[in-house]
Amino acid sequence: MHQRPYDASMTDRTSPSRFLTLRFGALCAFVLAAALMRFLPHPPNVAPIGAMALFGGALFARKGVAVAMVFTAMLLGDILLGFQPVPIVYFAFAGVVGIGFLLRKNRTPWRIAGASVTGSVLFFIVTNFGVWAGDMLFPQSMYPQTFEGLIACYVAAIPYFHNTLLGDALFTAVLFGGFAFAEKRFPALRTA
Repeated sequence: MHQRPYDASMTDRTSPSRFLTLRFGALCAFVLAAALMRFLPHPPNVAPIGAMALFGGALFARKGVAVAMVFTAMLLGDILLGFQPVPIVYFAFAGVVGIGFLLRKNRTPWRIAGASVTGSVLFFIVTNFGVWAGDMLFPQSMYPQTFEGLIACYVAAIPYFHNTLLGDALFTAVLFGGFAFAEKRFPALRTA
């Protein structure tokens, strides 16, 4: 009978495959936890989705996996909450995932804070443009299809924007801070 030679990576806790599995599992758990927070009572627009998109873009090793994980969590939440997925919202969050990609090599608190604000602004601009232009959620726009109508749409949305900024800042701090703490507490989660 032929025996396989001893392979240290099969039992070594620091092997690349074990690291990827642990880190990937922890990242998925953080995204799942953020997605579940949508089910808790919250003020309008104070939600974890923008932070989840930023976090996924910054920390998942593969860009395609980052987009897939965030969109899957969003889609499942939308279905379970009884909302119809709105393409313009997903498009806006794809942009926020892209902003997260810019944090991959250098995640300082200031850069993360700036990315959070940038993501909030991007979401505000894209989704309100969608409301003005008419999308699946609002097939008939409430605003005239003029420049004045576009400005009126953005002005009407300003009262909700501070909640978006607050929610994105809060959940960004929780996700990035929580994962940084986990990496410090469990070195196996750190990148090389």
